[in-house]
Parts: sequence; structure tokens; C-alpha cells
Amino acid sequence: MRQRRETVEHPFGTIKARMGATHFLMKTLPRVAAEMALHVLAYNMTRVMNIMGTKPLIAAMRA
Repeated sequence: MRQRRETVEHPFGTIKARMGATHFLMKTLPRVAAEMALHVLAYNMTRVMNIMGTKPLIAAMRA
């Protein structure tokens, strides 16, 4: 239970709390999947910016 809380619960809790994603705005599975993909992308980009910084991220995106 401790391992699950550390690996899975934290990203979803962060998405829900910080990004205000308490419910999906779209209907139908493909649209909900796209919305979730955007939330996860934003979460991952935020993590990369916090870990690496913005300048290395921008340099990596240009390459």
C-alpha cells in the first residue's frame, strides 16, 4: 500500500488539486482520453521544469 501511494496516487492527486481537474469536461471516451492526455502532459512538463529548469528544457525542445 505504501508503494502504491508513492507511485500512483501522488500524480493523480496533484493533477486534481493543482490543475483543478476534478471532473472531465468532455463526453465520450475518445474526448475524455484526449483531455486526460493533456492533463498528464501538463503534469509531466511541470515536473521536468521543476527538476531540470526551464532553459535546459527549451534547449532540448529545440534540438
